[in-house]
Amino acid sequence: MEFDRQALSQAIAFRRALHQAPELSGEEARTAETVAARLRDFAPDRLLTGLGGHGVACIFEGVDPGPSLLLRCELDALPIHEISDAPHRSRIPGKGHLCGHDGHSAILTLVASALSQHRPARGRVILLFQPAEETGAGAAAVLADPAFAAIRPDMALSLHNLPGLPLGEATLREGPVNCASRGLRITLSGKTAHASMPQDGLSPMAAMTRLMPALAALGPGGALDESFRLVTITHARLGEPAFGIAPGTGEIWATLRTLRDEAMAALVEEAERLVISEADASGLGHALAYEDIFTHCENHPAAVALLRSALDAEGIAHRPGEPMYPSEDFGRFASVSRSAMFFLGAGLDHPRLHNPDYDFPDDLIAVGARVFLRAVREALG
Repeated sequence: MEFDRQALSQAIAFRRALHQAPELSGEEARTAETVAARLRDFAPDRLLTGLGGHGVACIFEGVDPGPSLLLRCELDALPIHEISDAPHRSRIPGKGHLCGHDGHSAILTLVASALSQHRPARGRVILLFQPAEETGAGAAAVLADPAFAAIRPDMALSLHNLPGLPLGEATLREGPVNCASRGLRITLSGKTAHASMPQDGLSPMAAMTRLMPALAALGPGGALDESFRLVTITHARLGEPAFGIAPGTGEIWATLRTLRDEAMAALVEEAERLVISEADASGLGHALAYEDIFTHCENHPAAVALLRSALDAEGIAHRPGEPMYPSEDFGRFASVSRSAMFFLGAGLDHPRLHNPDYDFPDDLIAVGARVFLRAVREALG
């Protein structure tokens, strides 16, 4: 499957324009407007905006009734300063498209350009530009939006670029492909005192020094099998930045990670029990809160079969690969439809995701669009 040279050139230019103006999770208003304006050029049958926040859904209807196929990409960027000499580098200090969501969005605009010329024979195609993937909040918000009920798909497909895999090659497997994870914020409360008389207060320092290694020991990492658990201490804060005050409060942030959701429930229970026990033994108050909650991502056999057939038809080398340690909120779409994600190689020596010098390879735009369009033709004609 080949693309018109002008259409491909426009998709690359669109990607680079998005790259220059990154917006963080939940703040993608301008990005969504830019995407919606571009999609209007293709005269879709319906265009929904404000979906789950700043989400955009572009819908192409088939002539005959049939199933709904959703293709999903992401809108948000990262709070990381980009290091690049590229003309299209980020113009916003401290923010960058360093995960490739700009490239994923460009892929779907190229799909839209092709569908505008040749709609599916039956059913409908939904191109979803999802907000807030990086925090894990976006997919849940989209699914909870009443407007989504009217376009609920029978199958959902997605991709993510993957540095370390040869450029243009793919991995695709059934079962779990991304870990479940969640951020645990622990607050310990005691009582401040003068730094010269710490005995008059109650410091959480000792409890924190015991808790951090104990939490890490609950999840030592290792191979991604059913018993995999990883607890990473990502941040800690004790007291106030002052020399005259013995601390009365402290915080520990920890990321909990498992291969499946069921294992996460057990890890959460153990971590909470550990915190409560330590706080009680130390006479401290405690509070627990969770953020950045990701369910694990499970590929359905039927969705995998469709993607595998599309990859084969397009002559794209692929292998099963292994599950990924990072999380992805695309896993939530499995609650409403058969879904699958595949990974597309960004190059063996390409800077890794979330690195400050990462940039999405423009060569992948046509490759990703070819796979998605082939899947559309095979599923919907």
